[in-house]
Amino acid sequence: TRKQLVVGVSVVAVLAIAGGVSYGVMQLNKPSAWEAAADAKNVTAPKNTSGDDGTTVVIGKDSAKKTLELYEDSRCPVCATFEQAVGEKVAKDVEAGTYKIKYVGATFIDNMSNGEGSKNALSALGAALDVSPEAFLDYKAALYSAEFHPEETDDKFAKDDYLIEVANSVDALKDNKAFEKAVKDGTYDAWAMKMSKAFDKSGVQGTPTLMMDGKKITAEGSDNSPMTEAEFTTAITAALKG
Repeated sequence: TRKQLVVGVSVVAVLAIAGGVSYGVMQLNKPSAWEAAADAKNVTAPKNTSGDDGTTVVIGKDSAKKTLELYEDSRCPVCATFEQAVGEKVAKDVEAGTYKIKYVGATFIDNMSNGEGSKNALSALGAALDVSPEAFLDYKAALYSAEFHPEETDDKFAKDDYLIEVANSVDALKDNKAFEKAVKDGTYDAWAMKMSKAFDKSGVQGTPTLMMDGKKITAEGSDNSPMTEAEFTTAITAALKG
């Protein structure tokens, strides 16, 4: 599968010449599928994206004058808490044209835990975005929901079957064969890695981080993101006036 170590066809010839070299050793010297995706020159970007390699994801009405930037890692437990408390309010605001959202996905929890779930979930979010912006938002909400979001130490999102199980709770993705194929084939793996690189370049130090007009949005009297609907409403109202 795509999550196995990548082995080139040249291995057969190399083994024939250097008979003492084992197949297993050759595998260990090859990049992983995710390393190969990170180095990919040709990137398949989802629909509903723009910018370099499709890493600009902006969702909302053209009439909205301001944009809320959301920096999130799919495995992040604090992001899950934020989305469960505030996500519905954000979705309603976007639908009302109060502001657009710009999503920037991170994978740093994988890096800290030697996991794959952040990357795999980000790739699956790309598959959802290819269906529609609404499917993307609904799928993101499902991934962060109390029902489906795992503990940070449980790399459940590394499993394609689990990501598809979560997707079956979203109307636009339920039994959607194109979505399922994209997840299983890793169609948007390279895109996910480019998105992760965009997060790394942003200078943002943690998730969730909210920004508007270049300024961090925080709970009143705190350096942290607003974690309740009331805190968010106060903070976003001030940001929209700024």
